[in-house]
Amino acid sequence: MFNEEITVEEIRSSVATLDKDLRNAASTMTDDEARFLVDSYYQMQGSRIRANNQIRQIGEEPHDILFWLSTQSTVLERNVKSALNVYSNAHPIGKRIRTVVGIGEVIASGLVAHIDITRAPTAGAIWRFAGLDPTMEWKKKTKRPFNAQLKVLCWKLGESFVKVSGNENAFYGKVYKERKQSEIKRNEEGAFADQAEAMLERKNFKKTTEAYKHYINGKLPPAHIQARSTRYAVKLFLSHLHEVWYKHEYGKNPPNPFVLEHGGHAHKIEPPF
Repeated sequence: MFNEEITVEEIRSSVATLDKDLRNAASTMTDDEARFLVDSYYQMQGSRIRANNQIRQIGEEPHDILFWLSTQSTVLERNVKSALNVYSNAHPIGKRIRTVVGIGEVIASGLVAHIDITRAPTAGAIWRFAGLDPTMEWKKKTKRPFNAQLKVLCWKLGESFVKVSGNENAFYGKVYKERKQSEIKRNEEGAFADQAEAMLERKNFKKTTEAYKHYINGKLPPAHIQARSTRYAVKLFLSHLHEVWYKHEYGKNPPNPFVLEHGGHAHKIEPPF
């Protein structure tokens, strides 16, 4: 049961103490603990946003208790974020990827906590683990062949690259923008007609939807182009992450990606971090 004698000031004090303890101990967290904290952060963030939306619907001047609740949620989020800041900076790779525009303490912590470089001989292994390998099939009622939490994290990473794409220092934001321009041009030229036809065969779209109108004309809809462009930037980043981490772990260069060795690609994009 709740102790009715506890005051608002005492609760705020207890949250502040927890913040200090977390900061001091965060560098020693295990990967499992860091993954739990990252998941908790996003759950708390989602709950706070939903609660604030509900509070706004109640009235223009919510009760002080509701304001207090919102404030405490924000403080708790900041405490968790502060702990992840320490954790990611204590990790040699986490600290390096924090220099990338669009990657903060939460995403950096999630990446280094989820990925085990000793089990990833190639960048492709990370792509598959993150659910970004288009050749991978997942049939219903069978074990998922990828890590769902890492896949969601990579989606958040892609959204972050999109948000910073207007920043001239955002390397992967620029990659996303350039790729999108290229994808739009190729789409208009009919380069994805086979994929459009395959989508119509795979799914039953209502003829009134925008997606159907694009696919029936041999084109991919804007949302599809957006997803392809974002995914490209994320996969390039993961490839760079693998290269840097592999060198750190083994003291030598990793095997070249398949597309570089066998796909006729003469140009390799070097990691910016």
